[in-house]
Amino acid sequence: MNEDLTKFNLSNFLFGESNDPLQAPPSFTKWVQMGSWAAELYEPELLASADARTTITYGGKPRPVINLCSYNYLGLANHPEVLVAAHEALRTHGMGACGSPMLSGMTDLHRELERRVAKFLGREDAMLFNSGFGGALGTISGLLRKTDVAILDNRSHLSLRDGAVLSRCRAEKFEHNDPDSLDAALGRQKGRRQLVIVEGIYSMDGDFGKLKELIDVAESHDASVFIDEAHSMLGCGDHGRGAAEHFGVEDRVPLVYGTFSKAFGALGGFVAGSKETLQYLRFYAHPYVYSCALPPVVIAAILKALELGTSQPELRVRLWENADYFHAQLHTLGIDTGASTTYVMPIIIGDRGRMYQLCHELRRRGLWVAPVDYPAVPQNRICFRACVTAKHTRADLDEALNILEDTLVPTALQTQSA
Repeated sequence: MNEDLTKFNLSNFLFGESNDPLQAPPSFTKWVQMGSWAAELYEPELLASADARTTITYGGKPRPVINLCSYNYLGLANHPEVLVAAHEALRTHGMGACGSPMLSGMTDLHRELERRVAKFLGREDAMLFNSGFGGALGTISGLLRKTDVAILDNRSHLSLRDGAVLSRCRAEKFEHNDPDSLDAALGRQKGRRQLVIVEGIYSMDGDFGKLKELIDVAESHDASVFIDEAHSMLGCGDHGRGAAEHFGVEDRVPLVYGTFSKAFGALGGFVAGSKETLQYLRFYAHPYVYSCALPPVVIAAILKALELGTSQPELRVRLWENADYFHAQLHTLGIDTGASTTYVMPIIIGDRGRMYQLCHELRRRGLWVAPVDYPAVPQNRICFRACVTAKHTRADLDEALNILEDTLVPTALQTQSA
């Protein structure tokens, strides 16, 4: 194996090297061991709540950091009222659901959340998943069949792509946010049922899906549209109903999919739509049928988070004020954030070795950002991902900007001069 670790990535180890399928490829193990300086940046230990400032383990010691690594967009994960609601449900309903929703895991709290989500989104019904990934996978695989076609944006989340694979349908890709490419993809699959799969906010690029333009194209081919609102739900739209509300296309999307692990500050996923569609999906979405239901304590917390997120629009206002400010300052520093226009911002480095070195330096200085490597992003778009929240103060953001300027900008200038 070549000793230059930057020439290898996770896509190089998708094969077996022994007769035992339970054994990891030895070359992968060697690669991880040799690149331990990079691997130690992943699975960091969080020693406190996912607040704007928190503490992680770094170098074997507690390290206070400014947290730009969390999806806690509205600060609801540690809101006092959310915690009180969770404590009360723990007292009344215990810890776990202890059964699948179909058999024994459904409680009155689950039913209440279904009703509240459906009412919030103006739909007839809603169903809950214990995982955002599993919910997207289960919805796509539960609705599509072998004779169908999934038309996916080429930046689609893995959960959506895996859902199409599990359904055994035919899958087509179109260029990111490109209506002409979508039109061509749909044209290649005439005569079949087609589902166009896009996202409200793309989790790696931080840009909005071009929902109006893409829906126009889909409708011209009589294709349905599925929007994953994972990163946009509660954070976008006048009432927090996501990117579909933001762009005024809610009435053109029959199903609404979102997660509870971002702005809601908890975990799980949900889909809302007609009673008939969801009744069918409850029996054919395998992650729903064959998984334990969300713990009641989590459901109670989500109920309170939904109440706060819809009754306090100032949280969304603060989120976008912080995002706009941070964007503007990053651009002033000449830091490349790609096509991002939201509170999710890639800080593009483009070189694997340099990205990991800089990420270590940022953590040493007290700034926590997420390293994002290929194949999660293209090779030339290797980056950090920063997530701004409503709970960051201007002082938090300014300190983070100072650290980024001290760490990234001199390095960028040195690279240019060389």
